[in-house]
Amino acid sequence: YGQAVHRNEFGIDRGIFWSPDSKKLAFYRMDESMVTDYPLVDISTPIATLKNTKYPMAGMTSHQVTIGVFDTQTGTTRYLQTGEPADRYFTNIAWNTESNAIYVAEVNRGQNHLWLKRYEAVSGSLSATLFEETHAKYVEPEHPPVFVPGNGGQFIWQSRRDGYRHLYLYDTGGRLIRQLTKGPWEVTRLVGFDAKSKNVWFEAAAPSPIENHLFSVKLSGGAIKQHTRAPGTHSTEINRAGSYFIDTYSAHDQPGATALIAAGSGKRQELASAADPFEGLVIPSVEAGTIKAADNQTDLYYRLVKPTGFDASRRYPVVVYVYGGPHSQLVTNRWKYDARGWEIYMAQKGYLVFVMDNRGTSNRGIDFENVTHRRLGVVESQDQMKGVEFLQALPYVDRQRMGIHGWSYGGFMTINLLLRHPGVFKAGVAGGPVIDWKYYEVMYGERYMDTPQENPEGYAETSLLPKAGKLKDRLLIIHGDEDPTVVLQNSLQFLKASINAGTHPDYFIYPGHGHNMIGKDRVHLHEHITRYFDDHL
Repeated sequence: YGQAVHRNEFGIDRGIFWSPDSKKLAFYRMDESMVTDYPLVDISTPIATLKNTKYPMAGMTSHQVTIGVFDTQTGTTRYLQTGEPADRYFTNIAWNTESNAIYVAEVNRGQNHLWLKRYEAVSGSLSATLFEETHAKYVEPEHPPVFVPGNGGQFIWQSRRDGYRHLYLYDTGGRLIRQLTKGPWEVTRLVGFDAKSKNVWFEAAAPSPIENHLFSVKLSGGAIKQHTRAPGTHSTEINRAGSYFIDTYSAHDQPGATALIAAGSGKRQELASAADPFEGLVIPSVEAGTIKAADNQTDLYYRLVKPTGFDASRRYPVVVYVYGGPHSQLVTNRWKYDARGWEIYMAQKGYLVFVMDNRGTSNRGIDFENVTHRRLGVVESQDQMKGVEFLQALPYVDRQRMGIHGWSYGGFMTINLLLRHPGVFKAGVAGGPVIDWKYYEVMYGERYMDTPQENPEGYAETSLLPKAGKLKDRLLIIHGDEDPTVVLQNSLQFLKASINAGTHPDYFIYPGHGHNMIGKDRVHLHEHITRYFDDHL
C-alpha cells in the first residue's frame, strides 16, 4: 500500500497522492501474490538466508495494481472501478482542482495503447475516457496532466504523438484546444505557469539536444520565447507569480552559476558563480563533437577525454565507456561535458576515454529512440562501432590497446560488442550485465522487446548466450550477488555458456551488494576496474 509500483517505470516515483483540499488521499495498492518468488541469498548469516523477491520476467505473470481513495473526513476507502484486464499499468495519477475527480493514464500490457481516464473520487466510477494514444511500437506516458492555475477546466498533457515530446492544451471534456509547442526537439520538463500573462514555462533540449534551456509560450498559442541564453544545461525554478525564476546552470567551460532573472524584462542578477576548481592544475582536457551514425545520416554526440600532458605524436590506449540504453544521455553541455571522475582519473593515468550516445538514447525524439525496438543491442552496437572507427582513424590512438567498459545496459553492450566484433577490443569490463532479455523484468523488457512469445527471433538475436564461444578478448564480469535489478542468473548463465563453449571470462562478485556497489566497496570497485585495464591494455 502507498508505494511506487510498476518497478518505477512510467515516471512513477511515489505511491500516495493528496487531493488539493487535503481531505482525500489516493494511493496505489499492489498485489504480487500471483508473481513467482525469485530467490536472493544473503550470505551474512552463519547459515545463508534465502531472501525472496518478486521479479516478473518478460512474458510471465505480472503483479496487479489498484488505486484506492481514502477519505480523511469519513475514514472510508473506495477503490477505482478500473475493471479488466487486471495486468494493465496505471500511471500518472493526478487530481483535478476541485478534489472530486482523479485522472489516470492507463496503458495496456503490450504498452502500445494509452487511455487517459477520469474517475469520480467518491464513488470510484469511471466518468470519462478523455482520449487515447497508440503507437506501433510503444507509448510511454511519464507525466500526469497538469491543471492550469485559475482554470480547472484546462490541463497540459505531454505527448510524443508527433515524434517529439511536446505540450498539448486540453479541456476536461477531452477536447484538444491546441498544441502549444512543436518542432524537432523535446520538452524535458514543465516548470510552471504565469497566471498574469497566461504563459506556460518549460525546459527543452533545444536549440541543441545536448543543452537544456528555459522557454515560455502563451496558453493562447503563438511564438515560443527562450529565456536562458548562455550555452549550457540550465535547471530553473519559477516563483508562483511567474515573475522571476532562478537559473542554475553549467557548461563545458563554466563549472556552475546561479542567477535571478526577471521573466518580463529578462534582467539578470548574478547570485553565485563557481570558480574553476582546477585553476592552476594541469588536468586532462575534454572535448566534444559529432560523428555519423551507422545510417550515415544521424549525428551522434561524443566526448573525448585526453590525458594530462597530451602529445599528439604519441599513441595512447583507449577505454570506451558505454551505456547506450533508453532513458540515458551521457554527453551534455555541462561542466567538462559531463565527464565523470573516473574518466578524468583514467586520463590522468595516460588513457584516452571515449563516450558516445548511440541511437536508442534520450532527448532526440521517438524515432531516434525506438529504432532499437524488438532488437536491443543491434543498432546500438552498429553505432558504437562507428565511434570505434572514428577512434582508430586518429593518429594518436593505439588501436591495439582498446578497452571497453559499461554497467547494467552498458554491461550488456560491453559483452555484446566483444562478441559481435572479436579482436577489436583487447579487454572489457562489464558490470551487472543483462545477458538475455528473457531474464529481465516485465515492464522494461516487454516495452522494448515485446514478450519472448511475440518476438522469439528478436530474443534469439540479442541473447549473448549463443555467442559465448566468440569471446576472444579479455573480459571481466562484475556482479552484486543480491542484485534485484539485473539478477545474478544473467551472468551465471553466461559463465555456463562460456564453459560449454570453451571460453574463459574472468568473474568477480561483490557479496551483499545489489545492482550497484555502495560505501567503501565502491572505491574497491573502481580500483578493480582500473587494475584490469592496467593489466591488459
